Amino acid sequence: EKFKRLKNEGNDLVKLGEYEEAANKYSECMKLNAEECTVYTNRALCYLKLYKYEEAKRDCDHVLQIEDSNIKAFYRRALAHKGLQVRKNNMAGI
Repeated sequence: EKFKRLKNEGNDLVKLGEYEEAANKYSECMKLNAEECTVYTNRALCYLKLYKYEEAKRDCDHVLQIEDSNIKAFYRRALAHKGLQVRKNNMAGI
C-alpha cells in the first residue's frame, strides 16, 4: 500500500517536471520492493531529465538483469549512452 502511494506520488511529480523529488520517491519505493522494475525505469527517466546519465544507465542495467527484454530499460539506457557520449565529446573539445 505504501509502495503504491509513493510510486503514484513519484508519477505525479514527473508530470509536474519535479524530477529530483520524483527520483527520491522512486528510491523510497525501492527500499520497500527492490524487484519492481517500473520504479527503476521511472527513476532512470528522472535521471535522464536531470542529465545524470551514469545513474540512469545503472538503473536500466539493473532492470535488464531482471527482465532482459524490458523495452523501456533498453530505450532509456540507449539515451543514457548517448548523453554520456555527447558529454565525452564536449569535454574533448574543451
